[in-house]
Amino acid sequence: MSLANLGLTGDQEALYRRLLRGGSATAAEGPALRGLRELGLVDAEAVPVPPATAVNVLLRRRAEEIRRQLPHLDLVWDLVAELSEEHRGGRPTRAVEHIGNPMTLTHRIQTMLVDRPGEFSRLAGSPWPHLRERAPFRRALAGGLLSRTLLAPHAVHAPERLAETRARHSRGDLHRVTTEPVHDMALVNRSVAFAPADPADPEAGTLQIRHPGLVSLLADVFDGMWARAHDLDDPPVNPIERQVLHALARHPTDEAAARSVQLSVRKFRAHVADLMGRLGAQSRFQAALLAKERGWL
Repeated sequence: MSLANLGLTGDQEALYRRLLRGGSATAAEGPALRGLRELGLVDAEAVPVPPATAVNVLLRRRAEEIRRQLPHLDLVWDLVAELSEEHRGGRPTRAVEHIGNPMTLTHRIQTMLVDRPGEFSRLAGSPWPHLRERAPFRRALAGGLLSRTLLAPHAVHAPERLAETRARHSRGDLHRVTTEPVHDMALVNRSVAFAPADPADPEAGTLQIRHPGLVSLLADVFDGMWARAHDLDDPPVNPIERQVLHALARHPTDEAAARSVQLSVRKFRAHVADLMGRLGAQSRFQAALLAKERGWL
């Protein structure tokens, strides 16, 4: 598999692979080496981060690049509202359909998943509370359905809700927790999206959206949020990562910050690269600010 799909050039990938094998960079590979440093894949001494860390960093950078295509996620919902208004105004559109009956909505999603059990992605509010309890959904899971749900932290505060979610997760109905804003949304097979017709009115029904560009955009946004989310039983950052973030905010250099948390500079920088990727930060200063905004510090 090539790392080009994750943003590396051919020269950068060839150099990174050679460094992993214990090789070194030639003078002609200066630009590739600088590029790897900027990406956080090698340190100042040209020591590469481990492959798992490198792939994770590249995945998160790619997800953030997709996310930055939107100045704010609200633009997506503005477009949803525009399509909804177009529908209510009676203008012809094949891209959106209003579904007023919750049972019709559940049946429609269920039918799509039974016909082609590919992928079901959801930002969780609660428009479809009974979908997962139905036998067809469980059969779709058994048939290879990839089901992923992102929850807000408050959604799993209650012990009984957390236990129920853990049980679903253990059966292959995957769940993660995100600290980012959560809007109700579902995606079926990356080809159809469902969103509230009016987020402020639970009785307003749901929009079924087939607009290819919008559905693709929503799928990319979901993928980015999923990559940045954390597992049900994991805090957003572990104790060492929290120490690294504190050190990052307090010390002007990596060397001083690494000493303060008793890590090698190489290990410290690997943690920083991973955290920056998860936060979508372009600099260490921005990483500290974003960490504070998300309650990681």
